Amino acid sequence: MKLTVIGAGAVGATTADNLVRRNIAQEIVLLDIKEGVAEGKAQDMMQTAALLGFDSKITGVTNDYLQTAGSTVAVVTSGLPRKPGMTREELIGTNAGIVKSVVENLVKHSPDIIILIVSNPMDTMTYLAFKSSGLPKNRIIGMGGALDSARFKYQLATKLNASPNDLNAIVIGGHGDTTMIPLIDHATWNSIPVTNFLNEVEQEEIVKKTMVGGATLTALIGTSAWYAPGAAAAAMVESIVLNQNRLFTASVYLEGEFGEEDINIGVPVLINKNGWERIVPLQLSDREKELFKASADAVRNMNTVLKENNLI
Repeated sequence: MKLTVIGAGAVGATTADNLVRRNIAQEIVLLDIKEGVAEGKAQDMMQTAALLGFDSKITGVTNDYLQTAGSTVAVVTSGLPRKPGMTREELIGTNAGIVKSVVENLVKHSPDIIILIVSNPMDTMTYLAFKSSGLPKNRIIGMGGALDSARFKYQLATKLNASPNDLNAIVIGGHGDTTMIPLIDHATWNSIPVTNFLNEVEQEEIVKKTMVGGATLTALIGTSAWYAPGAAAAAMVESIVLNQNRLFTASVYLEGEFGEEDINIGVPVLINKNGWERIVPLQLSDREKELFKASADAVRNMNTVLKENNLI
């Protein structure tokens, strides 16, 4: 089995490193447009094989999509990272052209591929990938909700002094600082509602910190995060490759689910060998429904930029 990671920057390299350590594929191709970067990082990772005990092979290539031929899954991380003060929306103009070219090249050489989009603005780039790829909707997946949910669990675990592994908590909606919806009323600590342990002020604080989780890191380190995004992408790829049927929040194409159509946005889905298998319904409160509608409106507004620039 072959996997491909497009983009050998911090997120792409971390994704590849997570995948090679999992030992779930015979070969992982790491592709970048900058000469020597993917080759160098791949070689560096391969030199850890004897220390970490994996047998997967990772190959770095410079812009040669022929080397990706026959890939089962590709993770697309290419594009400009977010800078301090920059919104995901501001990335659309530059990253849309990159993502569209990448997706077309992947499908050309691997027509049965499943594509996981990490590039920002993630929901809009996932929508672009679906519209431009010609692939069935279940084979185009946006990663953002899995990352946001992990950040939500981190905030809950910190406040509760709990293990993140004992928490069930998800974030739905757009992958953006103002569009994501941490569902704190649905979150549990080993099946017990977390709201039993947190007052309203603490709950609000956790939700707010989750929503600005990416921006907080960007302000601290001067660029987008990479460890958690890379881990989230690798976990989703593993669920596909091993047919684990894990439940993630992911950006998928809606056709009436949650009251929305013709949009990619984060909802709970089962991830397995088919890509995303089905959308899992949620019983949302009236307030949560309003928030989801507002989130979808914001994502759809960003998507209009694609049409205005004749990208879809």
